[in-house]
Amino acid sequence: MSRTTFIDDNFLLHNRWAEELYHSYAAPMPIIDYHCHLSPKKIAQNHNFRNLTEAWISGDHYKWRAMRTSGISEECITGGATDKEKFLAWAKTVPSTLRNPLYHWTHLELKRYFDIGDLLNEKTALEIYEKATSELRTHSYGCQQLIKRMNVERICTTEDPTDSLEYHKELKLHGFGVKVSTSFRPDRAILISKSDYGHYLDLLGQVSGIEILTYRDLKEALASRISYFHENGCRLSDHGLNYVPYMESTNADVEAIFKKRKKGQSLTKKQKEKFQTALLVFLGKQYHAKGWVQQFHLGALRNTNTRMAKYLGPDTGWDSIGDFQQASTLAKYLDTLDKQGKLTKTILYNLNPADNEVMASMIGNFNDGKIKGKFQFGSAWWFLDQKEGIIKQLNALSSMGLLSCFIGMLTDSRSFLSYPRHEYFRRVLCNLLGGEMKCGELPNDMELVGGMVSDICYNNANRYFDF
Repeated sequence: MSRTTFIDDNFLLHNRWAEELYHSYAAPMPIIDYHCHLSPKKIAQNHNFRNLTEAWISGDHYKWRAMRTSGISEECITGGATDKEKFLAWAKTVPSTLRNPLYHWTHLELKRYFDIGDLLNEKTALEIYEKATSELRTHSYGCQQLIKRMNVERICTTEDPTDSLEYHKELKLHGFGVKVSTSFRPDRAILISKSDYGHYLDLLGQVSGIEILTYRDLKEALASRISYFHENGCRLSDHGLNYVPYMESTNADVEAIFKKRKKGQSLTKKQKEKFQTALLVFLGKQYHAKGWVQQFHLGALRNTNTRMAKYLGPDTGWDSIGDFQQASTLAKYLDTLDKQGKLTKTILYNLNPADNEVMASMIGNFNDGKIKGKFQFGSAWWFLDQKEGIIKQLNALSSMGLLSCFIGMLTDSRSFLSYPRHEYFRRVLCNLLGGEMKCGELPNDMELVGGMVSDICYNNANRYFDF
């Protein structure tokens, strides 16, 4: 096979300023992955993947969407084809992903984890598959080793309030050199109209030891789980919502809405938003009391292909960017907590690029001078986690706020091979700033600009989170 220098030392770095910023100030910094969806069980058990397909393609709806678009049958994506057949189908797809971020990520990951510099295609597929699979089956390629080889210092996974955190406890007891904690994701308690809501309340009641008959019971159960998560090292919450609702109500209103839903009756949009607002305000106060950071991932339009979502389940590639109204109700929610002195550190993630400036300006409304960068416009995520999306987020934040206070990148990934995305982000950041140094829009002061790069890549997050 012919070798390629596609992913070389200066990949995405287009001038000497960018190169120095990256190699001297960004690359040496450890990684704090403060939001991801890695399996704590696989980390604790130091799972070895049986082959490259299991490690790299199974569960990766980014790749699945590309394969479907390229004309690959579902049989070779999520169906009954063998793992090798699925990998060969992915390899056939890769040349068609030129200019999609998957092309960059694919070759970065092959290079960083397996030192494979060949372009992946039908001709190179089998040799790449066999080499990577052979290495993944060795002890030096267990999940813990995959994490450590990327200079990761800390990971925050994401768990439902009903989770036992048994594997986090195991990791705390035994460890492996990388600290692993979690974030508290109560979406299933908030989304009251979901068909399985009654079943979920039963689960939450079981783990909390509280029979949930009333809204007051629900709050007590969630407060109990927040305390349990806190005792086990959790310092963040996370919410995946279309938008943050705001609809005022009384306690009697919310109790009546909750009882109606407990009886299996449907709710109006107004009733849902009254309930969700009340519960989010309650949770926000709990987070503030614990000194947690609250995160909001906003703007995803999920499971749009109902036929396939029903067949394969959620998170299988049928989601897109939504065009929800964000600003007014979000501001009212934050203001309600602020007026009561209960507004904790907050990160807002936006999926619709049309709302970048909305979010970048929103964070400035509630900074109070007590905590540096208390409010954060979070890193570009999901469909925006690519070069153009990252640059747009950085530009909006720079224009409306202070880039120097930004806490930087996270993976938001389920894949143990996704940590080169931190490198990707760092290279894009350094090239953006290096280009402005070259043309005189930023001072030719490497220590000044480089110090900001190091802060964004590591120092700011290290100070921001109270781990």
